Amino acid sequence: MSAVSSLIPARFLTIIAHLVIVITIFWSRENNVKACLPLDYTQEQYDDEDRKLVVGLAITLALFAVELAGFFSGVSMFNNCQSLLSLAVHCSASVSLSYFVFERWECWTYWVIFAICSVLPASVEILLFIAIFGLKKKPV
Repeated sequence: MSAVSSLIPARFLTIIAHLVIVITIFWSRENNVKACLPLDYTQEQYDDEDRKLVVGLAITLALFAVELAGFFSGVSMFNNCQSLLSLAVHCSASVSLSYFVFERWECWTYWVIFAICSVLPASVEILLFIAIFGLKKKPV
């Protein structure tokens, strides 16, 4: 199998790995929420930080839907640039979010990972949708 043809399964696996760790954070977010709070916090502060994290995770899942729609529809499946970008950022996200869970990083670090590893590839995917369906360009 050549390097180019192995991009497709590698991209799929890294997207799924990122998706699994995001779902895991949904289930185990209590420790990360507590890491965002001072030692003596109120229930209102806890609920506020928990809500922020849930919103970020929900938006991440929506961006996964956009990326997987583009991938499975063939819009970006064979686009090498998008495949490499997606592979790199989702692999980075999987490792970073694993540390986020196990090391109980503060919540602001999730937003940095989110911006780089979820928003960026989904934005490129949306641009590919526009180019192919709106401007009638051939998928590359």
